[in-house]
Amino acid sequence: MKGINMAELGNEAVTVETRGNVMLITINRPEARNAVNRFVHEGVGDALEAADKDPEIRVVIVTGAGDKSFCAGADLVALSRGESLAPDDKTKAAWGFAGIVSHAISKPVIAAVNGMALGGGLEITLACDLAVAVDEAKFGLPEPKRGLFAAAGGVFRLPEQLPKKIAMEMILTGDPIDANRALELGLINAVAPREQLLDTAFALAERIAVNAPLSVQASKRMAQGISDGKVVREEAAWAQNREETKIVFTSEDSREGPKAFAEKRAPVWKAR
Repeated sequence: MKGINMAELGNEAVTVETRGNVMLITINRPEARNAVNRFVHEGVGDALEAADKDPEIRVVIVTGAGDKSFCAGADLVALSRGESLAPDDKTKAAWGFAGIVSHAISKPVIAAVNGMALGGGLEITLACDLAVAVDEAKFGLPEPKRGLFAAAGGVFRLPEQLPKKIAMEMILTGDPIDANRALELGLINAVAPREQLLDTAFALAERIAVNAPLSVQASKRMAQGISDGKVVREEAAWAQNREETKIVFTSEDSREGPKAFAEKRAPVWKAR
């Protein structure tokens, strides 16, 4: 396909293929519930970058392998080994979690949610323009249950995409909602049986791909507020996000939450 050397895309954690004018990116770590490590970040980000530059690609679909999880968030095993979840390359690191949450491209992106979308999985969904999900999917930001917060855009994007008080309930309690509730609230565009998920996503992609590409891309940039590859209205939120991360992720509670989870006990919070 013109502009894309498919042999150069994808890696051990991400597969990339094209069907007509649609690119399909699959997080391919089902044994780790598709948790994000630096290979996921780089594989997804590189594919999005290639898709945005190729005039033949009109829509991108992002999904996960297997039938358990769309994405389980950060790879805690990799973190426990002292590994970074982002590449050393500063340009690629700036794409944000999973190579997508701060990576605003002009081509429409559809999340095909094949399982649980909790924490980082929901944040990837929020970063996409459209979403379809299997009927047993669940969506949530459970970070407060572990002494953390949804620092990959979840805490400010969810209130934009749901009624404010519903979003606040999800953010503050950490409790999830199911796929039908997500559809009712407008968080996703469609619910499908597992065997029809990708067909549903591709059908939606084709409805977009038949339209004039430049018109679609300009419409997305305007609707999402994208300029020079950034969502301008979010820049202040990301700056505050970085400051809040310094407070929360260095606290005693941020260590207590994962420890209590691993030890299968209730956490003892100290607010410090």
